Amino acid sequence: MDNSISKSITAAAAGMNVQSFRLRVASENLSNVDTHGYQRKMMTFAQEMDQINNVNRVAVDQVMLDQSAGEQIYDPSHPLADASGFVVSSNVDMMIELADAREAGRSYEANLSTFRQATQMYRSLIDLLRD
Repeated sequence: MDNSISKSITAAAAGMNVQSFRLRVASENLSNVDTHGYQRKMMTFAQEMDQINNVNRVAVDQVMLDQSAGEQIYDPSHPLADASGFVVSSNVDMMIELADAREAGRSYEANLSTFRQATQMYRSLIDLLRD
């Protein structure tokens, strides 16, 4: 099927898939904010061509670790402390992750709205063809 309504549905579904993955990454980061040595995960997006539906859609390009250093905390009794007694905390910034999760949620809702409108247009078209 090669029409603009199906292309809209395909693009919106891909957008929802990417935003749900983005929410998952932000959730993983938030759940490990207190894990010593944890490195924040980041992701990039890419535009790809869906050859079957002939539509450009968004996809996850890469998931990588943030190489910035976490804060060093002096705690010689901690099992992960180095020889000088310092433990490296995670490099996750809770505010950044919450903002990213909120943005992903809103983008998901926007794609869902597009998906719903396109399916409604399909229903209307089918109803017109029946009459």
